[in-house]
Amino acid sequence: MKRLARMGAVWSSALGLMACDVLVPGEPDAAHIFDAPIDGLTPAQTRLFVMGDEEFSRSFSFSEGLGPIFNAPSCDSCHPGEGPGHPEFGFFRFGRYDAEGHFDAMLNEGGPQLQDRAIPGYEPEVLPARDDIVFTRLLAPSITGLGLLESVDDATLLALADPEDEDGDGISGRIAWIEATARLDAMAGLAERGGGTRIQRHDRGYIGRFGLKASSITLLHQTVTAYHQDMGLTSDFARVDPINVQVGDASADLVPDPELGSGTLTAVTHYLRTLRPPLRRNVDDPDVVAGEAIFETIACASCHVPSLTTGTSTIAALSEVAFAPYTDLLLHDMGPELDDGYTEGGAQSREWRTAPLWGLGLAADFQGGQGFYLHDGRARSVHEAIEHHGGEAAASRQRYRELSATERAQILAFLESL
Repeated sequence: MKRLARMGAVWSSALGLMACDVLVPGEPDAAHIFDAPIDGLTPAQTRLFVMGDEEFSRSFSFSEGLGPIFNAPSCDSCHPGEGPGHPEFGFFRFGRYDAEGHFDAMLNEGGPQLQDRAIPGYEPEVLPARDDIVFTRLLAPSITGLGLLESVDDATLLALADPEDEDGDGISGRIAWIEATARLDAMAGLAERGGGTRIQRHDRGYIGRFGLKASSITLLHQTVTAYHQDMGLTSDFARVDPINVQVGDASADLVPDPELGSGTLTAVTHYLRTLRPPLRRNVDDPDVVAGEAIFETIACASCHVPSLTTGTSTIAALSEVAFAPYTDLLLHDMGPELDDGYTEGGAQSREWRTAPLWGLGLAADFQGGQGFYLHDGRARSVHEAIEHHGGEAAASRQRYRELSATERAQILAFLESL
């Protein structure tokens, strides 16, 4: 210990004689930190946030129940730094259409998600060798600010929806209705008790708001699905290990189920619920200000709604808060450009939930310096992502194309500031 102390003293003296700004990096800009809690948490809520943070970064081993087939050993694998995922860690979902045109998630052939890794002695899945299969490769989105999105009350989303385009603006966002089941009823009740936000059951079921096609109704629902499909971990809400039915192997991982305790789900869900939203940058820059006005003028804000307000919540930091996610959480027809043929929940193959734009300008920082945009990372720039927007967004895309070079630079500057 004394030797280490002496070495430390020597290095401290040496560093004092050198350029510290070269050898010692400064603290990262607050805007680049995605794993920070939202302001205003109580000490008890902060403790649970820390516990959830630890569980989120936990890498599971085979002896802890990972698998028998899976995609990743930890949440962090797909959400590095809580930001968007990289194509290297993308995943496939697949299915087929029957003779009547109904989508079949192919549960009997390993669907809906391809688990391409397996524990030792077990076979990973491959895409079924069928001519009629449709599949899509997806990237995990960033996970910041999700508690605010969960806390928006259903009445707000119902008011934003216009499925028949009654106002004639060409935008017909619709609710992603998810059929109610006893399992979803139980998760909705737990979400309400844990998050303090009422999760309503309507005549048509629950409103989906999480996932690329809005197929999950709450953060607990999304968390349970991710643990089960991505890591092969069972819980009270998904009690059977995913197995490779393609090779007829019904053996499991030999770890008693459920592999996740309720405490782990509670902590991780709370962590996701109380992560703060991304911070804006350069808000007073003249080009950013001008670009925001253009964003509104060409009707991008019709889907990417700038401001929403949460309902009441027993978590004060999430209660009646105005925030700027740039989404309406609705499904929109994005045209043939983004039609992968695949669907889930109540969405059609051409429909996608409006992606929140907050954090857009920081995406590349979490993806190795090169940004990958849209659901599958096909776009390498924000400009290219806009060019893929068709369907209900086609008119806005055309207005974007008609902007001057200066105006396009300004709207891109605004988007990069988010």
